[in-house]
Amino acid sequence: MKLVERISQTNSNAQPNAAPQRSFGNSPNAPRRGANAKDASSGFQQLKLAVHTRLFESLDVSKLESLDQQMASTKVTQAITDILNEEGRLITEADRLKLVDEIKNELLGLGPLEPLLWDDDITDIMVNGPNQVYVERFGKLFLTDVNFQDDQHLMLIIDRIVSQVGRRVDEASPMVDARLPDGSRINAIIPPLALDGPALSVRRFGKKRYDITDLVTKGSLTPEMVEFMHAIVRARMNILVCGGTGSGKTTMLNCLSAFVPVDERVVTIEDSAELVLQQPHVVRLETRPPNVEGKGEVTQRELVKNCLRMRPDRIIVGEVRGAEVFDMLQAMSTGHDGSIATIHANNPREGVMRLEMMMLLSGASIPQRAMRQQIASAINMIVHVSRLSDGTRKLMKISEIVGMEGDTVMLQDLFEFHRTGIGQGGKVTGQFRHTGIRSFYTERIEVTGYKLPMPKREAI
Repeated sequence: MKLVERISQTNSNAQPNAAPQRSFGNSPNAPRRGANAKDASSGFQQLKLAVHTRLFESLDVSKLESLDQQMASTKVTQAITDILNEEGRLITEADRLKLVDEIKNELLGLGPLEPLLWDDDITDIMVNGPNQVYVERFGKLFLTDVNFQDDQHLMLIIDRIVSQVGRRVDEASPMVDARLPDGSRINAIIPPLALDGPALSVRRFGKKRYDITDLVTKGSLTPEMVEFMHAIVRARMNILVCGGTGSGKTTMLNCLSAFVPVDERVVTIEDSAELVLQQPHVVRLETRPPNVEGKGEVTQRELVKNCLRMRPDRIIVGEVRGAEVFDMLQAMSTGHDGSIATIHANNPREGVMRLEMMMLLSGASIPQRAMRQQIASAINMIVHVSRLSDGTRKLMKISEIVGMEGDTVMLQDLFEFHRTGIGQGGKVTGQFRHTGIRSFYTERIEVTGYKLPMPKREAI
C-alpha cells in the first residue's frame, strides 16, 4: 500500500469537524490560560486533519511524487487554500501559513522532521518514539517540541525515508542503516526491538562544507598546525585520523584531502558516502548491504582489493572498521603513499591498538609482533580530534610513528592542545603548543620543498 494511501486511511478515522469548546467572561468554570492554549492547539490539529482528508478527495495525491518538487508544492498550496475558502474557515495568516507548511511536509517531505532538516545548525536528529525528539546544536543536545501523532505516524515517516534509498523496515527486518540522497546517514529500529516505539537517528550531512580556514577561525587548530599538515600531505605521508563519535573526523579528512595535488588520481572507499573532495580526478566507491535474501553484500575489504587494480595515486578510506585493515595497510606500505583513513579511537595510542585489534578479530593467524611491524611501517602520522565537554571540537594531537622498540610501536607527539581548566559558562580553556620534538620525517618533508621551522616547546 502506498504511503499516501495509508495516511489517508489514518486521517479518515479522525473527526475533523469537532470544534474545541470555548468559555467566555469570568465564569468560575472558565478554563485557565494553559487550558486555552491546549484547546487552541487541539483545534488547530483537528482543522489540519479535516483539510488533510479533504485534500485526498480533491487532489490525486498519488501523482504528486512524479511531479517536479516546485510544481507539486504549488498545487498542494492552491488546493489547501481552496478548501479553506470553501469551508469559510477564519484563521489568522500565521496559522494559515503554518497549516499549509505542515500539510505540505506530510505529503511531500518528512512531516514534523522537515523544519529540523532545514536548520543548518542542527547536526543530529534523534527521535525516541513519537513524543520525544532531540537535536544536537553546536555539540550540545536539546529537547524540541516536535511530536508525532502516534507510533503509526512515525512509522509512516520512517517508511518514506528508507523507501527513498530502496530499503525497507518491518517486523522481518526491524533495523535499517542507510544514506539519504543528500549524504545524511539514518538509522531506524522499530518494535519489537525498540520497546518504547520506533526510534530514528539522522546524522546530518551539513550544507556548509568546512575548509581548513574555517577550522582555524573556529579555534579548532592553529595556522602552524595547518602548515605542518599541508607539508605532510604533500610529502605523501600516510595519515590516520582518529577520534570519537561526532568529533569531526570526516571534516578533518575532507580538509586534509584538499591538500592533495589536483593531478593525482584519488579513490575513496566509504561505508556511507560522506566525503566531498575538490580534486577533479576522484573515483568514489561505497559498500552495499545484503538484500532481503542476505545476498549481494559488498564489503569495504572487497572495495579496497578492487581499488588496487584501479591505478590510484592515493586511497582514502572513510572509516576503518574491519578486515579491510589488512589490505589498507599493505597498500600504504607497497606503493600507495599519501593515503588517508579514519578510525574510532580516543587517542593516538588507542588508534594503533584498535588497528591491531581489528587484525586479530578478522581471524588472521599472524604473530603480534608482525602485526605491529606492519602498522609501524604503513602509518606515518596520526591526527587526533575530539569533541570537548563544551561542545567545541579541537585537534588534540598530531603524533608520528617512528618505528618499533622491542615489541612496542613508538609514538611521539609533535603538537598538542593542553587543557588548563573550565572557564565561564563551562567553556574549556587551554592552548595549542609545540612539544619541542623535531619530526622524525623532517628530511623527507623538506625534500619536497617545504622548510619546517625548528619547533620550540611553547604555546602557539
